Amino acid sequence: MDYIIGQSPSPNARPGAPAAAPGAASAPGGGVISDGNQNTFMRDVVDASRTVPVLVDFWAAWCGPCKKLTPVIEKVVTAAGGRVRLVKIDVDANQALAQQLGKIGLPLQSIPLVAAFWQGQILDLFQGAQPESEVRRFVEGVLKAAGGALPAADLIDMARKELDEGRAEAAASAYSQVLEIEPENPVAWGGLVRALIVMGDEEGAADALRDVPAAIADHAEIKGARAALDLKREGRKAAEEAESLRARLAANPKDYAARFELSSALNAAGKKAEAADELLTIMKEDRSWNDDAARLQLIRLFEAWGHDDPATVAARRRMSSLLFS
Repeated sequence: MDYIIGQSPSPNARPGAPAAAPGAASAPGGGVISDGNQNTFMRDVVDASRTVPVLVDFWAAWCGPCKKLTPVIEKVVTAAGGRVRLVKIDVDANQALAQQLGKIGLPLQSIPLVAAFWQGQILDLFQGAQPESEVRRFVEGVLKAAGGALPAADLIDMARKELDEGRAEAAASAYSQVLEIEPENPVAWGGLVRALIVMGDEEGAADALRDVPAAIADHAEIKGARAALDLKREGRKAAEEAESLRARLAANPKDYAARFELSSALNAAGKKAEAADELLTIMKEDRSWNDDAARLQLIRLFEAWGHDDPATVAARRRMSSLLFS
């Protein structure tokens, strides 16, 4: 038999009975992670992929990068909570399978190689040891193509809904669960900060921002959460003066400084559309007031609210009409 991988198997190895793959203990025939072989490939991979995406980790005992990659894949697959399965196959112990897959173009000359099967077909693949973030991105792509999502994505969707419907504590709990799974998830960090702000826990929000991993500190989600906290603090003082600000505007509608401060107060009270209205009014009447302060503040609000927030979308549309009319 020709060894297409370029290494001879162990003298004690026999086809169909691979050595244990590096990483966690295997669970042949059951669970979401198992060792596979050429005799079970159709059942464990091709047939199983008709109901759930199956990742196949092709490895060999002599392959150093395989030993680094396999535990990472196992961690991501375990976190997926059954939405995807992993089958580990020792290519040296399963040469007949390796040759057969090579004939359909699977590049098994270079391992580690991970192939995703869905509906009996190869959906996607990658080669070489990859960091956890890239493996997770790969699995997310596979699940998306198969109409699913990782649990973290489900939790984030749930958290957003809770926050939108005013249940900030539930949202904070869901975002915290995501961070237990993915400590460097910027959406979860940003969402947690926003939920704490809504709960009135500005100190907790500030602590969370300090705890954000350095690798994602400049992510748009984190910048937006930081802006939200800054605006909340600025708005609190303006909120205390809201009545006097309204009185000033009643006496002089062109008191743009009062209108600007009132916008901060309205934003602090969660009245996004009204906060935007005040700034848009300034822009409409005096676009260059205070060195374009109204437009710049609107951009800060958009960043704090999130660029997909309905209030952002509506206000940005109105701002564009003013700027390009």
